[in-house]
Amino acid sequence: MALPEFVVVFCTASPGEAEPLAKALVDSRLAACVNVADVQSCFWWEGAVSREAERLLVIKTQHRLLDPLIERIRELHSYETPEIIAMPVIGGYAPYLDWLREETA
Repeated sequence: MALPEFVVVFCTASPGEAEPLAKALVDSRLAACVNVADVQSCFWWEGAVSREAERLLVIKTQHRLLDPLIERIRELHSYETPEIIAMPVIGGYAPYLDWLREETA
């Protein structure tokens, strides 16, 4: 099975960390676009349920940039185990995908 050309990556961060992280990924051309939204997260951490106000980064990039993108997030992120989940893009509006390709070339 062939790998997808594009992926959408989900990453959560603290409210103060999300915007600088998004800017760093776009500035370095590891992402064409990063949406940032407020979310309330509920998760298990160190044996207890935690609830945190976080920001969700929705990162659009090329699959070939996934490893360096993960590396850059890990360099900049304060969490011990940051959420970094990639989902394949199986289709979309061709002009947008062309733009994504150009901005991450």
